[in-house]
Amino acid sequence: MSGLAITSLVLSHFRSHKAAQISFDGRPVAIVGPNGAGKTNILEAVSLLSPGRGLRRAAAEDFARRPEALGWRVTAQIQGLVAEHQVETGAQPGEARSVRIDGKVSTQVGLARITRVLWLVPAMDRLWIEAAEGRRRFLDRMTLSFHPDHAEAVLAYDRAMRDRNRLLKDEVTDARWYSALEGAMAEAGQQIMNNRLSAVSRLAAAQMASASEFPRADLSLTGPEGEDEVPADQLAQVWADGRRRDMAAGRTLAGPHRADLRAHYAAKSVPAEQCSTGEQKALLISLILSNARALLADLGRAPVLLLDEVAAHLDEDRRAALYDEICGLGAQALMTGTESSLFSALGPRAQVIKVMDDGTGSRTL
Repeated sequence: MSGLAITSLVLSHFRSHKAAQISFDGRPVAIVGPNGAGKTNILEAVSLLSPGRGLRRAAAEDFARRPEALGWRVTAQIQGLVAEHQVETGAQPGEARSVRIDGKVSTQVGLARITRVLWLVPAMDRLWIEAAEGRRRFLDRMTLSFHPDHAEAVLAYDRAMRDRNRLLKDEVTDARWYSALEGAMAEAGQQIMNNRLSAVSRLAAAQMASASEFPRADLSLTGPEGEDEVPADQLAQVWADGRRRDMAAGRTLAGPHRADLRAHYAAKSVPAEQCSTGEQKALLISLILSNARALLADLGRAPVLLLDEVAAHLDEDRRAALYDEICGLGAQALMTGTESSLFSALGPRAQVIKVMDDGTGSRTL
């Protein structure tokens, strides 16, 4: 098995699954069933084996099966970077999500140190034409896959910025309060920016190094109003100089939290937002595959891929090309679709799991 892999998954009162136990053998997985059967819920459960709120960005209480609204739990056996691990995450009603790795309490950041999970879901299809916030999240998910400490830097930056914004809204003028917070923001912000630039560089190198049926995306990072990102060593001074302006706005107007990720369809020299819907989707697939190739080169193991309804929007040749690239990576990819025929090009290279709703909830076959 050349890739990171989930070998078993147990769901308890998670979304539509009252109880499910699924075994995986490391091959790509085709999860097949009608709309509403609970296919994406399986992918979402796996996405929670990495830091964050999962592929739907849901709150902990939203994962609980209805109408019971009891505590939910996801337990997985993982073939990680250097060893096998048991991971358990869940929440009781009214409580925050907890994480245990090999029976010991852990932070979510600990998950990023034992495995890597990448995903592509239909909600991301409009990534290039909607607000910059979604592109920053997409960039930070990719960055986290290269730099597990990225999540801690983002949390530290956000925490200090929230405190600074509170001072701004309260119209506090004491420079000492601002200086301390701006120093903390600059330290975390420098790490965030360096990590992001490193990730973009790794993606570019991976795209250039491999032939693919999916188009190359030339990426760039920009700051607010299309300007270049503020140099890291100048961040604290930028915030100090901008306090009066920021106070009028009631929030911090410059910094890594305002960065944007832009992409060009390289072969056509066309901005991604001006490409067709199909071209925009192909660019996203290209980036996910490039991310996986870069991680394989860096870690010697391909990440787990979660591809929700990805095959439905590809023609037969593109589907076959996607499956060939996944198998070439040795990656465990969990893919959903409404029909088995969407995965026919995989043949015996794939494990097939069927999901149905029997009227009481989701069942796996």
